[in-house]
Amino acid sequence: MASIINAAIVGYGFAGKCFHSYLIGLAEGLKLYAVSTRDPGRRAAAESDYGVKTYPNMDDLLKDDKVDLVVIATPHDTHLELAAKCMGAGKHVIVDKAMCMNTAEADAMIEASKRNDVMLSIFQNRRWDGGYLTVKKVIEDGLLGDVFLIQATVLGYGPPRSWRGVKKQVGGQIFDWGAHLVDQALRMVPSEVDTVFCDAQHRKWDIDIESHLNCIIRFKNGVSYGIELSNICRIRKPRWFVLGEQGTLCKTGLDPQERAMINLDIDAAEYNPEDRAKVITEVNGEVKEMTLDTIPGNWKAYYQNISDVLNKGAELAVKPAEVRENMRLIDAIVESAETGASVKM
Repeated sequence: MASIINAAIVGYGFAGKCFHSYLIGLAEGLKLYAVSTRDPGRRAAAESDYGVKTYPNMDDLLKDDKVDLVVIATPHDTHLELAAKCMGAGKHVIVDKAMCMNTAEADAMIEASKRNDVMLSIFQNRRWDGGYLTVKKVIEDGLLGDVFLIQATVLGYGPPRSWRGVKKQVGGQIFDWGAHLVDQALRMVPSEVDTVFCDAQHRKWDIDIESHLNCIIRFKNGVSYGIELSNICRIRKPRWFVLGEQGTLCKTGLDPQERAMINLDIDAAEYNPEDRAKVITEVNGEVKEMTLDTIPGNWKAYYQNISDVLNKGAELAVKPAEVRENMRLIDAIVESAETGASVKM
C-alpha cells in the first residue's frame, strides 16, 4: 500500500485555494496537510475549508518534519527564493506557473533540486485541457495534412486584479495565461524554435503590464505558431485555429474544468457541444466537413502523477528541464516586446 505524502501550500489566494488545495485532495497517496499565509483571514479560511494546520510564515512551516511536499502558490517573482528555501530544507517542491521570471532563475531552481536530491515540478495543468488534447490529436493523426499555421488565443475584457497587474510581480500576460500557451506550443510542435516576434500594446488600463500581446513563433520545421492574449477585447476569437495543406480546424471555448473545480466538483465539467472542433479537410480526394467531440480533459492527472512519482517511482509528467525551455521562449518574447524586433533563438 502506498504511503501518504503530506503536502503544504504556501499562499492561499485564488490558486492556492481553488486549484491546489482541491486537486491535492483528489490524488490517491497525497494529503493536504498544511497551509502557510501571512493573512490571518486566509489562515482561518484554510482551516475552515480543509481542516488543515496553518502557519503565519513559511519558515515555521519548514520546521514541521511532517511536511514532505511544498506547493508555491505566490506571485511569480517570489518563486525562485521560496522554492530554493524549501528545497534547501529537504522538501519536494511544486511551483505554480509561470515557473519563475527568466531562464537564469529556472537554472538556479533546477540546480537546487539536484543539489538537495528533491523533486521539482511546475503546475502546467493545461497539458490536460480537453481542447488542447483534441487539437493535438487531430494534428498528429494527419487529418489536416502538413500543418503550417496554429493560432492560440485567450481574449477577454477588464484589467487584471491585484498583483497580476503589477509587472514586477507577474512579469506580464505571457507569464500568466501565456505560460500555458507557451507550454502547449512547445508540446504540440515537434521542432525547435527559430525566431520570435511579439507586438505589445499598452492601452486604456492604468497598469504597467500589456493590454494586448500578439506573438508569432516561427519553428524550424516551418510552422508559424501565434499566441494572442488580451484584456481589452470585447469579442473573442476562436480558442484554436489551425491550417494544414489538406484541411482547416476551428475550435471555440475554454476548458470547463476550472468552473466545475471552483464549484468543488471537477468531474461535473461538461463540454459545450457548440465548442466542438469544426474541421473541413480532404479525405481520399473528397472534401469533408466534420465536427469532432472534445477529448475529455483531466486536470486531476497532474497531482496523481506527483503522488505516483513520490510513492511509486513513476516518471515525472512535467519535468523542470522542459519548463526551462518555456522560460527560454518567454525570455525571447519579452525581449521582442520590449525592443520591437524579432529575436533569433
